Amino acid sequence: MVEIDVFENSCTVKRTTKETSIILRLSCTAQKSVFTGSTGIGFFDHLLETLSKYCGLSIEITEFHADTHVDLHHAVEDTAIVIGTAIKNLFDYNLTARFGYCIVPMDDALIMSAIDLSGRQYLEFNVDFTVSNIGNFATELLEEFFKAFVNSSATTLHIRKLNGKNNHHVAECVFKSFGLCLNMALKPSNTTLSTKGVIM
Repeated sequence: MVEIDVFENSCTVKRTTKETSIILRLSCTAQKSVFTGSTGIGFFDHLLETLSKYCGLSIEITEFHADTHVDLHHAVEDTAIVIGTAIKNLFDYNLTARFGYCIVPMDDALIMSAIDLSGRQYLEFNVDFTVSNIGNFATELLEEFFKAFVNSSATTLHIRKLNGKNNHHVAECVFKSFGLCLNMALKPSNTTLSTKGVIM
């Protein structure tokens, strides 16, 4: 079950399944983007705080329950679904810059990201890790996060690792790069950037 409430410059999404129950509010009203609340997953919260900071949107988690006794897969995947759903409902892609791209360094890590608010779901994720876990967070969940995000937000996203040895740096740099390119794509535009004349 999904409930969506859009009010001015914010969107609250409540998603309830047998595996998770999440209420998340995405807002572009604040002077400074902040992340509040918690998933209870330390490293994942760190990545979400990074995303909020660099994409320029406040993310507020007011309820979070997940079957983390199984593993963290459903928690991470459903959070991405809720964020993507909120973006899709909060923004009219016809009134945005549509495209965003950047290359971000973080010490040894160098990540390239590009996004198209195309109304079509596609992910190309070329990021490898040398460990299976960072803390209790499985590195394979990063790709699952972005799969769920593009499917729920109806966007095209490419993320590629150009360099990086430190797995923490690589993961954090991915979210910095993704956040910045999303910020660029969501900038307002009075022209619909499509030869069709309409997106979605």
